[in-house]
Amino acid sequence: MTAYRLTPRLVTLAAALAPLFPMAATVAMKSPKPTPLVATTAAAHGAGAGDVTPLSLERVFADPPLQGRLTRQAEISPDGAWVSYLRPSASDSDQLELWAQPAAGGAPRKLVSAAEVLGGRSQQLTEAERMALERKRISQGGITSYQWCGPSGKTLLFPLSGDLYLVRLTEQGPKAQRLTNDEQVPEQDPSCSPDGSRIAYVKGGELWVQPLDASGSPRVLTKGASDTVSWGLAEFIAAEELSRQRGYWWSPDGRQLLALRVDESEVPVKTRAQIFSDRTTMTQQRYPGAGEKNARVSAWTLQVDDGRATPLPLAADAEYVARAGWFGDGTPWLQTLTRDQRQLTLTEYANGLGRMVTEERDAAWVEVHDDLMEIDGLQLSGQPALLWSSEASGRRQLLLLDRRTGARRPLTNEPEPVAHRICTDGKTVVYAAARDRGRSRELFAIDLAGNSRALDGAQARQWRDARGDGDCGQLLVTRGAWGEPPALSLQSVKAGAQPVALPGDAPDALLARILPTPQVVDITAADGRTPLNALYFAPLDGKAGPHPVITMAYGGPGTSTTNWNWNRDTALIAYWQRRGYGVFTLDTRGMQNRDRAFTRAHHEAFGVVDVGDLFAAVRQLPKQVAGVDPKRIGFFGWSYGGFLAERAMLDADTPLAAAVAVAPPTDWTLYDTAYTERYLGLPQDGKGGQTLAYRQANLVARAAQLEKPLLIVHGTADDNVLFEHTLRMTEALQNVSKPFDLMIYPGKAHGIAGRGAKLHLYRTIDAFFARELRP
Repeated sequence: MTAYRLTPRLVTLAAALAPLFPMAATVAMKSPKPTPLVATTAAAHGAGAGDVTPLSLERVFADPPLQGRLTRQAEISPDGAWVSYLRPSASDSDQLELWAQPAAGGAPRKLVSAAEVLGGRSQQLTEAERMALERKRISQGGITSYQWCGPSGKTLLFPLSGDLYLVRLTEQGPKAQRLTNDEQVPEQDPSCSPDGSRIAYVKGGELWVQPLDASGSPRVLTKGASDTVSWGLAEFIAAEELSRQRGYWWSPDGRQLLALRVDESEVPVKTRAQIFSDRTTMTQQRYPGAGEKNARVSAWTLQVDDGRATPLPLAADAEYVARAGWFGDGTPWLQTLTRDQRQLTLTEYANGLGRMVTEERDAAWVEVHDDLMEIDGLQLSGQPALLWSSEASGRRQLLLLDRRTGARRPLTNEPEPVAHRICTDGKTVVYAAARDRGRSRELFAIDLAGNSRALDGAQARQWRDARGDGDCGQLLVTRGAWGEPPALSLQSVKAGAQPVALPGDAPDALLARILPTPQVVDITAADGRTPLNALYFAPLDGKAGPHPVITMAYGGPGTSTTNWNWNRDTALIAYWQRRGYGVFTLDTRGMQNRDRAFTRAHHEAFGVVDVGDLFAAVRQLPKQVAGVDPKRIGFFGWSYGGFLAERAMLDADTPLAAAVAVAPPTDWTLYDTAYTERYLGLPQDGKGGQTLAYRQANLVARAAQLEKPLLIVHGTADDNVLFEHTLRMTEALQNVSKPFDLMIYPGKAHGIAGRGAKLHLYRTIDAFFARELRP
């Protein structure tokens, strides 16, 4: 369940650039104790409602956005001369364009837009392409992805409307070139060879290669694709739950491809009724529910010149291919997970034989990562050392691994978890790590002897992440903070060099005037000892007396929503403050950026630990903050947060007065294998029934316990949390004659995209809370 987890399963550059920068590092940095802000209403500190800058829902969701048009997929060109990124169009923020600007400083320039390339033709996407964008949490149109092609820094490749295009940077300006011309059968997941001379892509389920000059025609490398068999594409589970969006990889010399063959013939078919206002489209989707069969994935090396295929033997218990690639010496490797995800194995393949390099085991589950990297500056057993990460110590740290013997040497010793490695020059590793109990993220550099330092610009209450250039000398740094949308700069890894700011779209001046002021609230988990991260925002309606509160939480594993990064709900919080609500945000146990003991709290406990922490927090809030009416506290959650919203209302002991659940899972046997089984195990108890973990997380069975107002929202074309979840809950509540509110969005997927639909959604939520929480 990736991405919409209230700031939905953001991943999180989890708003804006965050999905690009998934990892973190650390060095001891003193963080001053936050000074508690006084939580008062506007009336209490002498401000009337007329003194507060007004804000409407229409402006919150209007174009251009209050935070400005945030860029995504920022990259440094291979030659270091350019910074490229996707930028929303000035005329329509829902359309992305490809831009670049000189790395040394200078004005940004548009390279190409969809409108220019298509020449008036409308953009077309197949259902498979739409769902692939959904897997990547991309709701915008236009140019939605690109890559630099080859080492020269002069050529970029991008897909658009089913075809592939190049942009060449020439002295006369950028020149676009169409590479393929078949809008009926799209070319998917294109990738340039390391030398930039040719590309590979998937078409009709087969892998193809095509030269970028006039020396030859496109050639198909594989055969045997069908409705259930494909080459080179990530299957649903890999893309949705393992963050693996690709199914093939070029060898370092460009002569081979490591490719995955996916056979979905045994995966159950789910029929989704995509209910639009004027039609109903029946879509069949291979979707493996918990306890059902997964796709069968096999690995092969393909010779690019003649298509000769060699299978790579997978262990019998290798259920998932989590990561794949090549070592610098041309040896392919795979990272595989067992079905219970308690064992991850790194295997290398020479002469068609596999040899285990290392493995990770965890009694709950192993988290996959992207930290594997060769360290050329250190030889172990005659080969470059491998960078790896592990939570075996109880906190994610980086380590050095001997590829031959598997011997491990600790590298980092951070006081909070390492998020991920960024890059290495062979002697120094740059990484990101958590600070301030997971609420901040900072950048660090460490040499191979373990001496670390914070990179220039470190300070309290901010969130920094980065991508490195090929030599790990320059970093493309993104910095966000509370109330400050992510900003880009180029920064040297060496200390003392002046960073180069990369000017982006400035926020609307209104943002600074409506910016909510957070109060850090001391909340203890239901276990009575674990501190939770929580923020409170006081109402600004100018009225005295106890106020209602809207609580916002995700509650599920794999993300965090209460931190010092830019929060895309900033304007919504400000709007609700002006409507007379306090707003309370919370991270329960099980959420991201904390030690292993904290993040494993969901093990076989959906609807238990999270609900306990939510109830404990709601009961503590009136004791911590003045002016809160404990009888008028509501809740709003999306995806797993929607599950938490429904579960909290289906409880006789709930302290909540009302809740809104958007796209909520209700019966976890309907959700997919990898996500659900990672946390709850298999649903079958071996005796013909369900395990306790699934029974206690089943909301449909709790329908009779609803006694307070509940609004359920769902898109009918949701292929992540299928609409069937809400249909089952609807039927169950009707069967026990429980009144509730329901809003459906025809044809909308998990994110309910589109400015008009978003505005309608939040008007609906606003009206619900006004009716149920205000006097």
